[in-house]
Amino acid sequence: MKATSISEIGAPSVLQSTQIQTPTPGKNQVLVKTAAVGVNFIETYQRSGVYPVQLPFIPGSEAAGTVVELGEAVHNIQVGQRVATASATHTYAEYFLVDAQKCVAIPDSVSDEDAAAVPLQGMTAHYLINSTFNVKAEHTVVFHAGAGGVGGIALQLLKAKGATVIATVSTDAKEKIAYSHGADHVVRYENFADRVLEITDGQGVDVVYDSVGKDTFDDSLRCLKKRGMMVLFGGASGQVPPLDPQKLNQLGSLFLTRPTLADYTLTREEISWRMGDLFDAITAGTLTVTVDQVFPLKDAASAHEYLEARKTRGKVVLVP
Repeated sequence: MKATSISEIGAPSVLQSTQIQTPTPGKNQVLVKTAAVGVNFIETYQRSGVYPVQLPFIPGSEAAGTVVELGEAVHNIQVGQRVATASATHTYAEYFLVDAQKCVAIPDSVSDEDAAAVPLQGMTAHYLINSTFNVKAEHTVVFHAGAGGVGGIALQLLKAKGATVIATVSTDAKEKIAYSHGADHVVRYENFADRVLEITDGQGVDVVYDSVGKDTFDDSLRCLKKRGMMVLFGGASGQVPPLDPQKLNQLGSLFLTRPTLADYTLTREEISWRMGDLFDAITAGTLTVTVDQVFPLKDAASAHEYLEARKTRGKVVLVP
């Protein structure tokens, strides 16, 4: 089969098309013929050496396709079924392997490209607003990076719940995107806590979802209500320094959590719930998945260049 791999660490140009043996599914695995692959920043970190990998290496974990072979002890999936996953291995290829417990069936109403674009960011948004803090219609929320991949999905899901949503962005163009996703208010990062307190008449918000980290952390805490929750799920601006828990007391008995997707997708039932809700929302029209660019698999280097240039206005997808 054809695959795109790296044999050395470096710039996007180290991604090269190659021919390798099609893998065989082991126990509890399925072999999937790739229809579309979601491209994520972690793959640029693997390629550039930020995250060490064993070379040669085929990137990719998020994809959609059709099951063509079952390994031993697989009973919940059938050959010919379309499936999507965020937890496969080496998906920059014409075929990939995935644990049968880590993939879900794709309904006919959802395209391959949308199915490949939604698992990672969609399930992240889902667990944040349904499990880490279960947002209700009466809640007011700050969601940082409201025009980003997770933010764009979360804003739509939050508005479907009836919540009041304040999004932060960095530019006029991203402000328009955040409003298009349903934000009630969009503010810049500069002095955002003051703006949030102004919008909420000094009360603050019930929960802040923060993937920016170091640059926004202190003000995120400051704009919370008493007993509000700070959900730190990333560090795009750098990691947050050590925190004295007494500060949470001083600011109003606040809650602080640092969740990760792996701990919110522990079982097949949990994955099926989250992906099922996302597919239902796509089908119902309450969630629009924005696929920004589609690149041929052999042009994965161009996809990485596009991603690293911060040009994206949605998901980047590869197709064989």
